[in-house]
Formats: sequence, structure tokens, C-alpha cells
Amino acid sequence: MRQKAEDMRGTGDQRYLGVFGGSPPAGWRSQMEAHQHSPDSSSEECTVLEAPPGKNACPQHSGKVADHYCSACECALCEDCVGDHVEHPKVPLSQALEQHRSSLQESLGTIQSRLPQISDALSFIKEILQQLTNQRASIEEDIQSSFEDLHKQLDVRKSVLLMELEVTYGLKQKVLQAQVDSLVRGEGDIMASSTQTEEALAGEACVASHQVERELQENLQELAGLGLPCQPEENDQLDLIMETDGLRKSIHNLGTIVTTSAVASQSEAMGAGLEQCIVGHPSSVTIVTRDKSGGACKSGNAILSAEVFTPDGSIVDGEIVDHKNGTYEFVYIVPKEGNFSLALRLYDQHIKGSPFKLTVSGAFEAEVEVSPSTTTATNSAAYATPSTGSSEGAKRRGKSPGQKKKGSKRASSALGTPRRKTQNPIEDDLIFRIGTKGRNKGEFTNLQGVAASSTGRILIADSNNQCVQIFANEGEFKSRFGVRGRSPGQLQRPTGVAVHPSGDIIIADYDNKWVSIFSCEGKFKAKLGSGRLMGPKGVTIDLNGNVIVVDNKACTVFIFQLTGKLITKFGSRGNGDKQFAGPHFAAVNKNNEIIVTDFHNHSVKVFTPEGELVLKFGSNGEGNGQFNAPTGVAVDNNGNIIVADWGNSRIQVFDGSGSFLSYINTSADPLYGPQGLALTSDGHVVVADSGNHCFKVYRYLQ
Repeated sequence: MRQKAEDMRGTGDQRYLGVFGGSPPAGWRSQMEAHQHSPDSSSEECTVLEAPPGKNACPQHSGKVADHYCSACECALCEDCVGDHVEHPKVPLSQALEQHRSSLQESLGTIQSRLPQISDALSFIKEILQQLTNQRASIEEDIQSSFEDLHKQLDVRKSVLLMELEVTYGLKQKVLQAQVDSLVRGEGDIMASSTQTEEALAGEACVASHQVERELQENLQELAGLGLPCQPEENDQLDLIMETDGLRKSIHNLGTIVTTSAVASQSEAMGAGLEQCIVGHPSSVTIVTRDKSGGACKSGNAILSAEVFTPDGSIVDGEIVDHKNGTYEFVYIVPKEGNFSLALRLYDQHIKGSPFKLTVSGAFEAEVEVSPSTTTATNSAAYATPSTGSSEGAKRRGKSPGQKKKGSKRASSALGTPRRKTQNPIEDDLIFRIGTKGRNKGEFTNLQGVAASSTGRILIADSNNQCVQIFANEGEFKSRFGVRGRSPGQLQRPTGVAVHPSGDIIIADYDNKWVSIFSCEGKFKAKLGSGRLMGPKGVTIDLNGNVIVVDNKACTVFIFQLTGKLITKFGSRGNGDKQFAGPHFAAVNKNNEIIVTDFHNHSVKVFTPEGELVLKFGSNGEGNGQFNAPTGVAVDNNGNIIVADWGNSRIQVFDGSGSFLSYINTSADPLYGPQGLALTSDGHVVVADSGNHCFKVYRYLQ
């Protein structure tokens, strides 16, 4: 027994290392040595000292050292315990402790490996929470502002009614009071004459009174013939018609806080359009939104985006239709065969299975040559019935003017550059092009709106890169600004851009549903339209410095002061003269009239600032003056209207009355789904060639 204890003493450091890892502390070693060399120490004392409580002491036998481990029972064993575990597998205690320590270390590593994921999730959810808080503050501000505005309007109306009452009363009172005054005078004259006559008649008739009586007679005859206004010349009607029931009902239902409980991780998509479709034919995908528990959401208005990416990275045109019951339908047309990707995002997060892989077959190859739309799926959510979903519409796309038999060749004129005789059969007005697909400076992903400043700058709304890039008229990159996000000052999907006379940069943000105002250096100043806009696409400035916003989703044109106060709005969804079907961009002419491109109605419409239709021109087709979904629009100094014809991939020029004049020749380097368009300060046309991920500058002599 003593020998065994001594052996165990000799290996004290090793046993400490096996159990606890690392070198034993000085106290441990000195305590062990003291008891090893003490002549008075008994074997029992040594055993107790070598097995301090809580370390490797046997839990069953006091004073015994556990030096084995039963794997079956998962417990430490001393020499007295071994007999009860004869048939059980046993290993040395140090080995078991090392294995357990290794397993614990592995579990620690596993759990620690989750920390980056948890940290990312925490940051993301905190960001969502912050955005929610910011949105709450923004909506609270909008509610306060809206009701203050309503109070002001009610006070103004109250003042107008009171003033109208006073004016109306004054006019009627003046007439009646004049009548009263006239009758009072007549009555007084008659009574006075009557009194005088009665007094004369009471006296004795004589020569002296005869002359007086003759005068009285004449006076009485004059009074008898006096025309007095005995019939009322006015009435006493003053009524108030105050139809407050409808107003009270409207006020009762005024404003709605819109939200859903949908989350991307539970939402799913279904339908044949998820796997296979035919070139040039509409394909459909149904998206079902669900809450965190997997329950189906019953209301609409979720922020959903859909993008079909072609092999070259372009984005295919499509429509998102909100059925207002928690389900959505995405209808799209693919321009050519191949393997494509469909990304469906809910609140900027992929839903289950997204992105999906699509296989496109060419069953109708002979009919297909379709230009891809570079509008985002959320932009096309504006109209419930896609008019570009037919195969007939698909056949019209992708042709440049130089390939058309019906197209009028652009000749030397006040609109074009005089041509030199050349052996090259294709003449082009292109001066230069800037950009490729990417996220760096001078690279674009789904560029949309274009603006030109009086200071010689070209501004591009780089939609999927969430920024605005600025270039010189000569194409030299100058700067860019924009941070992705849903808070004020951030950009989520900028689609329209304009430059205010003050130098401020106005940006329509489709997904954030507001218009942001930045300084010319790119510093955020304010936002407008929050709570009113549903999907702002284009933006421009009128002659009074007001901001005109084309709401693609609401099919409405809004006019705001730069302070954010709404001046007026007009338009609704439909195909009437004063209606729109997915309007895109706008421009203003020298009469301060607003020119709007009506995408799905294939027309251009001109309105007064009050929203009255002045002019409408265009129809669906490939001929001169026809459109297949017009997008960008600009007006030159002569009042001519320049229109980007998206589906026909060309730029047409019209006079101020809507008569076709010519087109800009783009044959040598064809456009591919042009979007925004503007006139530069040096008189050229700049257009966002979204399908080719660049912008192009063309000659244009006014």
C-alpha cells in the first residue's frame, strides 16, 4: 500500500497535468514534496493528501484515489470500486479526462463558431429595428404634418365660408335696406302732406287759402304718382349646406398604417414559371407570404422584388401583381434561350429556394427578338394586367431603327447633324458610351434615370448599386454618392434623378417610397412624399421650382413644393385620357406643361400643371410615331419632344404637337431597353442604355 502511494507521489505532476492541463501551481508541488519527505507521515495520511476533495478522490470510497474510469457507467473508479465493474470497459482516468476535455473543447469550438452568424444576425435585426424606429418617426411626422395641413385647409375653408356669408349678406342687405329707406321717405312725405291738407281743409275757404290749397293739390298729385318699391326686391334666403356625413366618414377612415407579418424565411414560391418557360411568352410565378410560424398572411402591401437575370447579367421585364390577400403573382418574359436565375426577395431577403434556376426553351425562335427590361420587378408592379406579356408584343422588341423598313432615315435637318457622304452604309449619331456591368466607379447595374445640369454634369441613377454617379458632359467620372438602406438619407432603389435650380439633387427612390433631396455635394437634406407615394419612378422640376414625381405604382403624378408640401396630384390607373398604366418619366416644356410617358398605354400625354389633358400622342406599334412602352422623355429649346422607345429600342423625336419628326440613329451600336433620357447643357442627348449597362451620348442639333 505504501509503495503504491509512493509511486503515486512520484507522478503527482503528471497526474495534475492529465487532469487539469498545464503545469501544477507551486502550492501543489510543495505540498506534495512535504508529505513525501515527512518521516512521520503515515500511508493513510499520504493517501488523503494525494486525493484532495474535488479533484481525483473517489466519490464512493473516502480517502481513495480514483485512477480508472468506467465507460459504461461514466464514473471514476478507485481500486475498491473495480470489483463492481469487472465486466465493464475501463480506461485510465487520465485518458478519460483527456477525452472528455477534448470533447468539451470541440463543443466549445462548435458553439463559438456560431458567434459570427449570431453577430451578423444581431446587426441585421438591429438594423431592421432601427429602420422600423426611423420609419415610425417618419410616419409620425407625416401624420402630424398631414393633419396640420388639414387643419389649415379647414381653417381656410372656414374663413372662405364666413367671408362668402358676409359678402352675400351685404349684397342682399344693401338692396333691402335701400328699399326700406325709400319706403320710409315716401311714407314720411305722404303723412306730412296729408297733415298739411287736413289742416287746410279744416279752415274756412277763402281767396287767401286758395293758393295754398292749389300747391297742396299739386303736391298730393305728385305723391300719388310717386313710384315706391312696395314689392320686395330681395329675399331673406341664406342657407348653409354642409354635407359633413361623407366628410366625417372620410375622416374616420383617413389614413391607414400598412404593414404585414410576412418574413422571407417562411415565404415560398410556386408555379410553372419557377422551372421552365418559353422564349417570348409570359411565365407566371405565385408567391405566398407567410409569418414567422409559417401561417399564411392574409393581407397585401408587402415589399417584394423580383428579378430575372439573363446570362449577361441583364434584368428581364416583369410585373408583380399584389392580390391583396397575401399572395402575389410575378409575370415575366424571357428574351432568349438559356439558363437564367430568378431572385425573389421579401424585404430585401431571399425567400425559400431563391434564387431559382430557370430553363428557357426556344419553341418560337422565329418570332423572338426581345429587348430586356431594365426596370426592376418592383417598378413594374404598377399595373395589374401586363400589356407586354403577349407574343405579339414580344416580336416587336429588340430592333434598332436602322433595321426597320418603316423607319424614316434621319436626314440633315434642324434636328440632326449634316451628313457627309461615306462608304459606310450605317451612320450613327453616337458620340461616346460610358460604362459596363459592375459596382465600381463608372460601372452600372440597372441604370435608370438620367439628368443633366446647367453646370455641365450628367447624373445617372444607378438603381441596383443604390447610388447616383456624376460625370462631366465629356464622359469623365466626377463623383458618386449613396448608401443602401431604408432610413432617411439612404437609397434602396433610386430610379429617377433631377437637378433643382438651387443645385440640389432630387432622387426618386422606388422601394423607399419617397423622394430624397441631396445637396450638390451629395449630403442628405430632406425627403418628401413619404406616406403618399407608392412607387416613385421619374422625377423632374417645373418652371416654378416645384418637384414633379411620376408614381409608377399609383399611376399618379404628384407635384410638391421643395418643402414637401403637396400642391396637387392627378391621374389614376386605367387607359383613359387622364389615366396611366405604369407611367415612367416626365419632362416640362416652356409652357410649364407636364409631359408624361405612359408605359403600358404606349403613349405620351401632356398636361397642364392642374392636371388637365392638353395633348396625347402615340399608339402601340413599330411605325414612326408609335411606341412599344415609352420611357425617358426630354424637351428641347424649340419645344420638340424626345422620347426613349423602350420596347423598340430607339429614340424618336416629335414636335410640340406630337407629330413625328425623326429619330436619333443608333444603328451602329444598338440600344437595348433604353430608360431615362435628358438633354445636356451642350445640346446632346444622353440616354440610359440599361440592357447594355451604360449610358450613351448622341449628337442632337436643335
